[in-house]
Amino acid sequence: MAFTRATGKHRAPSRLSRKSAQVAGVAALATTGVIGTLASPALAAAPDAAPGALEDTGLNQVVVTDSLAEQVDAQAEAQELEAQEAAAKAAAQAKAEAEAKRKAEARVKAAREAKERADREAERQRLNAFRLPVEGSYVSTGYQTGGAMWSSGSHTGIDFHAASGSQVVSVGAGTVVEAGWGGAYGNNVVIRMNDGTYTQYGHLSSVSVSAGQTVMPGQQIGLSGSTGNSSGPHLHFEARTGADYGSDIDPVAYLRSHGVNV
Repeated sequence: MAFTRATGKHRAPSRLSRKSAQVAGVAALATTGVIGTLASPALAAAPDAAPGALEDTGLNQVVVTDSLAEQVDAQAEAQELEAQEAAAKAAAQAKAEAEAKRKAEARVKAAREAKERADREAERQRLNAFRLPVEGSYVSTGYQTGGAMWSSGSHTGIDFHAASGSQVVSVGAGTVVEAGWGGAYGNNVVIRMNDGTYTQYGHLSSVSVSAGQTVMPGQQIGLSGSTGNSSGPHLHFEARTGADYGSDIDPVAYLRSHGVNV
């Protein structure tokens, strides 16, 4: 008796039909980008596949390629981020070094300017400083002391005790306007001070400056003696408002006003 295969909806599809359907499904998943990690196991579980064998449908290669691309992209992003961080760190370090250099240069400049100001101030003080005309001396005859020795009837200056040959210096900075014989003053020097006043040094044994010469505070202008109208070695010192005789002012007050302890 011959048997015939039943037809209808209960008939199982052929192997060729099933394989074609699987390949079409894989192709559809690959086209839409929806490829899951379970795709390969699903293919491996196909009932018609030979044991230990997996049909090469291209799905495995697609999955591996996409995974490798993601790894490369992630690595590239990490390297780019690392490069950006390194660049930012280098820029910050360069900025910090530039700022440190700027501050160091500013400190050096400030120190240099401060030193220059101090030097200028020291020079100004030196030029404006006053001192005794004979170091370590004292006043032996006061201002306006009366007596027949003076033609005006009184002393127009003060006398400083000084042995013959003692060093006589300018009490301050100025310009010599007279140097040489001065009659009753003997050998004398007259200096126009930088503040416009005048000082006179009389009875010198010798003169060591000349008219027109600039002198500094403490600079030697001669040696003490007893020339002119003098009763013995000493220094006659006058302070004046002008170069002429008769414009004298109190020498002690004058020196004290310039910081000299008399």
